[in-house]
Amino acid sequence: MRFQRVSKAVVAGAALALALSACAPGGGDASSEASKSTESNGGAEVTNSGLADLGDVTTKDDTLKVTVGAPEFISYNGYTPQTYSTYNSAIVDRMFASFYYMGTDGAIYQNKDLGSYEKVSDDPLTIKYTINENAKWSDGTPITVADAVMAWGMQNTNLNNGSKDKPLFNSVSTDLGDTVPKGPEGAADGKEFTVTFKDPDPDWQLQTWLMHPAHVVAKHGGLSTEELVKAIQDGDSKKLEKAAKFWNDGWMTKPGTLPDEADVPVSGPYKLESWKAGESVTLTANEDYYGTPPATKKLTFRFLADTGMVQALQNKDVDVIAPQPTVDTLAQLEGLGKAVNIQQGDTLTWEHLDFNFAKGNEMTNLELRKAFAMCVPRQEIVDNLVKPLNPEAIVMNAREVFPFQDNYQEVVDAAYDGRYDQVDIDGAKKILEDQDAIGTKIRIGYSAPNERRTNEVAAIKSSCDKAGFKVEDAGDPKFFAPGGTQERGDYEVALFAWAGSGQITSGQNIYATGKQQNYGKYSNPAVDEAWTKLATSLDPAVHAEQTKVIEKLLWDDLFGIPVFAHPGLSASGSDVQNVRHTATQSGIVWNAEQWQRAE
Repeated sequence: MRFQRVSKAVVAGAALALALSACAPGGGDASSEASKSTESNGGAEVTNSGLADLGDVTTKDDTLKVTVGAPEFISYNGYTPQTYSTYNSAIVDRMFASFYYMGTDGAIYQNKDLGSYEKVSDDPLTIKYTINENAKWSDGTPITVADAVMAWGMQNTNLNNGSKDKPLFNSVSTDLGDTVPKGPEGAADGKEFTVTFKDPDPDWQLQTWLMHPAHVVAKHGGLSTEELVKAIQDGDSKKLEKAAKFWNDGWMTKPGTLPDEADVPVSGPYKLESWKAGESVTLTANEDYYGTPPATKKLTFRFLADTGMVQALQNKDVDVIAPQPTVDTLAQLEGLGKAVNIQQGDTLTWEHLDFNFAKGNEMTNLELRKAFAMCVPRQEIVDNLVKPLNPEAIVMNAREVFPFQDNYQEVVDAAYDGRYDQVDIDGAKKILEDQDAIGTKIRIGYSAPNERRTNEVAAIKSSCDKAGFKVEDAGDPKFFAPGGTQERGDYEVALFAWAGSGQITSGQNIYATGKQQNYGKYSNPAVDEAWTKLATSLDPAVHAEQTKVIEKLLWDDLFGIPVFAHPGLSASGSDVQNVRHTATQSGIVWNAEQWQRAE
């Protein structure tokens, strides 16, 4: 699974995870706008979408084991294009604090453990951040404005050696140098800073102002923390080269080998303890955490394929599972009766087929993209693979809105005329004949093993081969891994999902020219212009208008083919409290620091 921007979007079901593309509440402290529905979580009663109020928490000396998929842990630095995935983020997000978190329905909450923020001006848009006086890294170093400057610097493409196409920091998020030209303003060793946006930013609450420890990056760059901060603020790319190289690669180690402990301090409730290659990563409580302590001392993330998750839960080899939702998986879980709790619900994650627009690839031909879209049996896929889990599931015909959202049909009506709703083998075959393209090979790549995607590809092959394509199942465990098939461009169509968390502008990083998550290298100046209008306005009417424009352009160009919104499915042992479903990209582990085994 993939994200769209840092803390905004993720790839789902791939080795990496990316994107957020629904509408978030705007302005102020959104905790006051959270939904008030009551839900049972096996522990405390929850009356909104945020974290449960568990009262005074004492960390229990216990280990809870969870699996969110088979892909190996990649890196402590989960913010490069090669490491930014739902699988990696499930682990690293437990280690790093943020000024906000997303509730179960995408509502935005301030994380009071780290600090607070307030909007102090609309024109220009100016935000003041205050870091908790007691906030510190697990090595005892205070969290200060220097760390916010570090977060700004690694998202600043103006730090480069002459080409913005090759910034010093290989970050999945690259926009802050332009959107906040001056960066965080405040004493480097202080606890307060302000940021001033050049243009309005509807997702200002979701910008990331704390990531990795500035003092560690500075040390490996041969600099003091003060020198690192000054070099970032001065735009001194030459002086930052060594520090950037460490940020890019220094935390990458071979599977099973953790970096030196001194290099991986954390700002959140958990820290790395051990890594068994191909098997698991274990986190242990950060005993020096300044906020609410975690409810359980250790969390172990097991790397298990979906097909083995239910059995592992039944055997108590794991306590919480997040499998790919399938009819068989749900039936197996229901067969375990009262031994497990099942969590289900809508998600902001959607399945899609994306074309490869790299020079020389067959899919740069719009007519061939049209022919392929005509033969993909989307309704059959939904009927056979999704409706048994969600009887109300429909074929998804948008990218930035979801079928369960109020504005979905309005957007679809404005952007799409239904031309690919029904399979048209004859029409697809005629296009291939006219293009002299009978026998065109279509390699559909995805992160394997994945039972549902294997079935999807089989259905597509059965249909599209009749039209004259030669569809190949190019599923590969390393499809989205660094240096893997996707990165090399050895595919015609990529099958994966974006996972969202309520952002308004995250799709810009997927569809705009040259953006970090535009993996297929698509480019359309009209799409770029529409995203710029959307991303620089605080007006919901502008967002609505430009979303329709973008959706229509993406359909006309056939950027890719949306298929369906994922139904959510996870399960936990009945003795584990506070496991709660979320619609957002964070997945079932979104509140893992609150999990605890019942007495």
